Amino acid sequence: MTSPAALRLVLGEEELLVERAVLDIAAEARVADPTTELRRLRAAELTPGELAGTLSPSLFAESRVIVLQAAQEAGKELAATIVGQAADLPEGLVLVVQHTGGARGKGLVDDLRAAGAVVTRCDRITRADERADFVRGEVRRVGGRITPDAVSALLESVGSDLRELAAAASQLVADAGGTVDERAVRRYHRGRAETTGFAVADKAVAGDRSGALEALRWALVLGVAPVLVADALADALRTLAKVGAAGRGDPNRLAGSLGMPPWKVRRAQSQVRAWRPEAIAVAFAAAAEVNADVKGVAADPGYALERAVLRICAARES
Repeated sequence: MTSPAALRLVLGEEELLVERAVLDIAAEARVADPTTELRRLRAAELTPGELAGTLSPSLFAESRVIVLQAAQEAGKELAATIVGQAADLPEGLVLVVQHTGGARGKGLVDDLRAAGAVVTRCDRITRADERADFVRGEVRRVGGRITPDAVSALLESVGSDLRELAAAASQLVADAGGTVDERAVRRYHRGRAETTGFAVADKAVAGDRSGALEALRWALVLGVAPVLVADALADALRTLAKVGAAGRGDPNRLAGSLGMPPWKVRRAQSQVRAWRPEAIAVAFAAAAEVNADVKGVAADPGYALERAVLRICAARES
């Protein structure tokens, strides 16, 4: 079986694409060896000696993917060590160097290119035509097809956030049976883009009572299933609990151990400061109760969700 290229360079600032590139490289390595370990390290927190030790041959020849994040932060000595180590990587080790692609640390990028690094571009998507291409690519990624008018309708309904577009594209392909047209988009994403279960949950854990209730009422009016809102509330609280227990470390370093992307860790870190552990437990109880309510226990799922939102906001303020 062919081994993956040992030296990889991931260039760009589009966080979703960067994360996907890293996971794709890890998946490629695991095809060759399913036991391959994925480790993430931040350049600014490493000394040249620590890096050299990390990239040295493993005593038991374990396969590893080492991700060096924010390589633009590397000083001259560390950058020289990266280039030197990259020229002689041990068997079974894949080094992934993440760099924003800007002017800072450009010499390192040039040196790694010259050393034969396989480059993956993850440039920030800003133009409307690029977002349309992204949507088409996401639909193809999950095995579907989308009509041109549906692409425009989806961008209009969901907005420009790539994570939300990716999730919406995947859900639409599943719901529409593979082919997404404008009618399917309008049916599942009518009205305001922010009326999703996750928007309700975000406002609730932030203590925005009126905003959470408004988002909830819009979501229900526009056809969002109550069970999806309940699931989003539970997910938001689980994330708070996990991130709160992990402490105030670097989101990029915590992401791997917590099993969530860095952006989600950062957001939860800012939210959890306002929560006491006892309050999270009370909110969890509300989320568990409403999960049962929307699955048939309550006569009115909408009222049950409103009550849960109010209980979660009150718990935060307690």
